[in-house]
Amino acid sequence: MNLILMGLPGAGKGTQAEKINNKYNIPHISTGDMFRLAIKEGTELGKQAKQFMDQGELVPDEVTIGIVQERLSKDDCKNGFLLDGFPRTIAQAEALQKLLAEMGQTIDYVVHVDVPEEKLVERLTGRRICPTCGTAYHVIFNPPKEEGICDKEGSQLVQRDDDKPETVKNRLSVNMEQTQPLLDFYDKKGYLVKVNGDQEIDEVFQDIQGFLDK
Repeated sequence: MNLILMGLPGAGKGTQAEKINNKYNIPHISTGDMFRLAIKEGTELGKQAKQFMDQGELVPDEVTIGIVQERLSKDDCKNGFLLDGFPRTIAQAEALQKLLAEMGQTIDYVVHVDVPEEKLVERLTGRRICPTCGTAYHVIFNPPKEEGICDKEGSQLVQRDDDKPETVKNRLSVNMEQTQPLLDFYDKKGYLVKVNGDQEIDEVFQDIQGFLDK
């Protein structure tokens, strides 16, 4: 089963990816993991990617696609894979289609974990960090025993700049602009399934299972 997982920041993609991985025994492949593996293995493409990353530049599509090809040809992908964070653009999506066709494969489902923007803002702006030990809390989903105080250190919890409402809204807006064309692309091809991410974690997974078990 070949899957792509999509969703905006805060939608709970990582949690669902772990559940899919455990249930269906297909590797969860994130872009970052792919790059790290290629760099660690010292492949030619890994070396090229590292040069761009060391300079703080985006890795070009042809290098990224090559690294995807290397990763998908590994033994653990024989029964399928779950791509997370790739593709990010229509050009990458088209290149992936071509690559899979050459491998005699196709995408089975593109699973979109859909959560309303205001809920995402609530999730992402509720995070609080202990400056002493780095423990993360959430004012709604994982609050400390005493409001604003770390359970372990007794330190005053802080909100990181990138968790503040304006920053979060801007980040979501940029992500939406990037994601929508891809959702449209896969919808037209008949791969897209939308799952309501605004429910309990296990309920989201049950919905995903409902599609995958077909």
